[in-house]
Amino acid sequence: MRIAIIGSPGSGKSTLARQLGAITGCEVVHLDRVFWKPGWVETSRTQFVLAQQRLVEKDAWIIDGNYGSTIEIRMRAADTIIWLDVPRRICLWRALVRTIRNRGQVRTDMAPGCPERIDLQFMQYIWRFPERERPRLVQLLACAQPQGKNVVRLTTSNEIYAYLGSFQHEV
Repeated sequence: MRIAIIGSPGSGKSTLARQLGAITGCEVVHLDRVFWKPGWVETSRTQFVLAQQRLVEKDAWIIDGNYGSTIEIRMRAADTIIWLDVPRRICLWRALVRTIRNRGQVRTDMAPGCPERIDLQFMQYIWRFPERERPRLVQLLACAQPQGKNVVRLTTSNEIYAYLGSFQHEV
């Protein structure tokens, strides 16, 4: 089982990954923990690519995160791609609440030494995600289905809960 979870920040990728990991027992990898080093220092592209190539060689995994420059590594290796296509206003609200709730603390899905902070550029990225990032995801997912990938598009919390419920019955 190899599951890639993609979608806008604030769409619920990390939460879904943790829940699926609890159900399946598969290793959960949050790409934010791979990409960021303490103090919000970015990993080099080369190191990031190599780390993901090593991760996807494993037999089973659940990886959450977009990182568009390397998304194809995960999509090629995944047997299931879950796209959380959640409305912008919900993603923005969730990210804002998460930022306020965790301000100054390091979340479990974030790299050590990277405390939650208010970041206007990040909020702008979420706001612009539907216009700037979503079209490419649509295109990549359209190519993935003919390759035999199980592509699951979830747009609401109710759909996510229903998917989790059906997933529990399958495992």
